[in-house]
Amino acid sequence: MKLVFGKIHKKAKFILVTSFVILGAVFGKLLFTNIISRNFITNKAKDLWERSFPLVSKRGLITDRNGTSLVYNEPALSVSLIPNQVKDKRKVSDVLGELLDIDKEVLFKKISTPASMLLLHPQGKKISYELALEIKKYNFPGVYLIQDYKRTYPYKNRISSLLGFTGIDGTGLAGVESYYDELLRGKNGSLNYITDAKGGAFGSFSSRVEAPVAGFTLRLTIDNRIQQIVENVLDQTQALYNPEEIYCLAMDPNTGKILAIANRPTYDNNNYQEYDPSIYNRVLPVFSSFEPGSTFKAMTFAAAVNEGVIDMENDTYYDKGYEIVAGQRIKSWKKGGHGLQTFLEVLQNSSNPGFVEISRRLGKDKLYNYIRDFGFGNKTGVDIAGENKGLIFNYDNFGPLEVATSSFGQGISVTPIQLVTAFSSVINGGYLLKPHIADAILSSSTNEEIYIYPTTTVRQVISSEASKKMRYALESVVAKGSGRKAFIDGYRVGGKTGTAQIATNGAYESGKYILSFLSAAPMSKPQVVLYFAMKKPTNCIQYGGTTVGPIIKNLLEQILPILGVKKDYSGVDREYTWMDEKTYPVENYIGLTKDQLKSKYFKFVFNGEGNRVIDQLPKVGERIVEGSKIWIELGD
Repeated sequence: MKLVFGKIHKKAKFILVTSFVILGAVFGKLLFTNIISRNFITNKAKDLWERSFPLVSKRGLITDRNGTSLVYNEPALSVSLIPNQVKDKRKVSDVLGELLDIDKEVLFKKISTPASMLLLHPQGKKISYELALEIKKYNFPGVYLIQDYKRTYPYKNRISSLLGFTGIDGTGLAGVESYYDELLRGKNGSLNYITDAKGGAFGSFSSRVEAPVAGFTLRLTIDNRIQQIVENVLDQTQALYNPEEIYCLAMDPNTGKILAIANRPTYDNNNYQEYDPSIYNRVLPVFSSFEPGSTFKAMTFAAAVNEGVIDMENDTYYDKGYEIVAGQRIKSWKKGGHGLQTFLEVLQNSSNPGFVEISRRLGKDKLYNYIRDFGFGNKTGVDIAGENKGLIFNYDNFGPLEVATSSFGQGISVTPIQLVTAFSSVINGGYLLKPHIADAILSSSTNEEIYIYPTTTVRQVISSEASKKMRYALESVVAKGSGRKAFIDGYRVGGKTGTAQIATNGAYESGKYILSFLSAAPMSKPQVVLYFAMKKPTNCIQYGGTTVGPIIKNLLEQILPILGVKKDYSGVDREYTWMDEKTYPVENYIGLTKDQLKSKYFKFVFNGEGNRVIDQLPKVGERIVEGSKIWIELGD
């Protein structure tokens, strides 16, 4: 009996211990599940049951330097579906397929495939409110209209090459939109809620919102007032001369800030899909490279002045019409040459043989180093995608003929942005600056400046004294030389004209040119460098000074007042030709009697009663064209 009871006791003990172990394991599991791992398990469950509606962030604005918005975020709606909630999948496919132009069978297959959320991309993205209302009236379960934004460009085909555009998903694809996409795009949020097995909202759990974060505002260096002036002139030029391409660039020579940049052909970035990619993927003033022609002479002349190899007002050169270099005849544009000239007149007259002599005085090494130091052959580093570095001769291939032709801008290839940057260093005291289009990053909510893009000096190329001499020399080109068509009384314009042949497959095209003008004003203290060029224009004289000079004058007459430049008549005196209209300063007539009024150059128009001049228009000191009328106010 004792043995039997002993066995029963052992079994009971085993069962009891086993029961305690099992109960302990169950209790431990419950403890682990409900306390220790509660959050982890809950979150895993939510991941399975939770549905998220995207809350699209606003893309950052792009403004000009004065805060004028160049882009807008127009409210729009996008279509999304929760397939489990869609009851009549066939009808929904038919209706949405018709309204959104989606293949109905493809859509039906998508809706019938299990998925937590279905976005109808791209046809259902950023649809119009009219279309959204049409969808809403069906009140389909499981079909939702969610808030979205459509990027719009109010200036359409103006400033479009610079700004670029975004894709259907809001990502920048070209221009500034692409280059600064990371700053502009922001971060999307979401509306999250728990669903039951049928995909319906589960009332026991509250919804959770992850707020979207707007992108930063990007302020550009562009002045939209100047930009629109440039765009107007480009439109006029296109209509008048029908060139193949036009390039225009305005920059502050003291900071490297780009004030305006434009080109033709152009496109409407609201409808970029309708254009060839070769048009919208290139900002021509930084992408296109070509022979600069005589505009390059400004840099060669600056190098010679800086090195002291010429005294521009006292040293002379006799231009007989040509120079022979390495067996090749380099001709002057003027048959028979310009005769005896100072080197300042060589620049004014744009004499190629004269620049051959300057290149000889500089020598191969110095000229080559200056070409490099002015930034040619390298990218400027401007913050615009697609910059071309141009093409200059390799040093080993820089023989006597290449030295000669490079001095007057032939045989090398440069971009407009390189020319403007180099020319700025010639007149700003000698400093080569890095050009830039971004001015500052701002908070989208407070508009506070978070970061300001600095002025970056690359190197000093010429001395401040040489730069001062160059300002005088370049002003002389406009007052007395080939650039006189750009002369503006009181605004002290300086510059250099250019007429460059177009090379194709190693040969120059007959009768085809790039006409250009590289200018700055006022030369007492330059505030803007302006470059304008057109490729293969028609219906015009094929000479940069004659055809582009008046365009530069037109542009600067509108731009300089915006920059606050006051008129100053103390510059280089204009040298008139028989074709020029002569201007003279207006004298002070206030206080004189009517009988005392006399002028060799002007006519008088009287207003008011009395015998004494109490006011006049134009004011004293203004220069006006000979034969103009002066309005005189008479009184007692």
